[in-house]
Amino acid sequence: MTPLLELHDVHARYGPIKALHGITLTVDEGEITAILGANGAGKTTTLRAICGMVRTEGAIRFAGRAIHGRKTEDIARLGIAHVPDGRGTFLHLTTEENLRLGAYVRKDRAAVARDLERVYGYFPRLKERGHQQAGTLSGCEQQMLAVSRALMLAPKLMLLDEPSFGLAPLVVRELFAILRAINVGERVSMLLVEQNAAMALDLADRACVIETGRVVLSGAAAELKRDDAVRRSYLGY
Repeated sequence: MTPLLELHDVHARYGPIKALHGITLTVDEGEITAILGANGAGKTTTLRAICGMVRTEGAIRFAGRAIHGRKTEDIARLGIAHVPDGRGTFLHLTTEENLRLGAYVRKDRAAVARDLERVYGYFPRLKERGHQQAGTLSGCEQQMLAVSRALMLAPKLMLLDEPSFGLAPLVVRELFAILRAINVGERVSMLLVEQNAAMALDLADRACVIETGRVVLSGAAAELKRDDAVRRSYLGY
């Protein structure tokens, strides 16, 4: 079976600074893949490379189609939704306006309305805050909004960059349970960058470890959780 997402020997740079040195990884349809690594390892850059947000070399394919060199908005139209670090909330818009903005590439208004209600089913608190300015939401609510806005694209693949950042452990568990429900119930594949390695490995089907812009270890998430080097470096035992 052809993977939904393929990166082969992908290099990326910010001006003269090279951040990725030949990343190769895949995400299968319906799968959650986690990316682990220290700060500055290249995790966020990997997601940006997929979205066309950074200068890259190498092969990137989505659903069998080459997407390297395409504009970011064209990549989104193919069904790749990006939940960036920092949440990317449009602070002066209302919660509902933020959500509708997530569907900006879609023309099917009736389906967008149905998906808005579906998103509220996952995050009922956002419906309560629908007419509230997004900048006044709590950090937890803004993270819910970021995930929901990505869902409004009706994606085949979600790229999630540190979704647990700044959230209380109980909220993180709730959020990850919802991500699993979305993955299972709607067959949305996910590529997850996450500092909370234990929770990421519990959620993911497969995982890889990136160091200095290179994949140094990959495999089933359960296997990586038992790996001595991963346990010492990322799980703390």
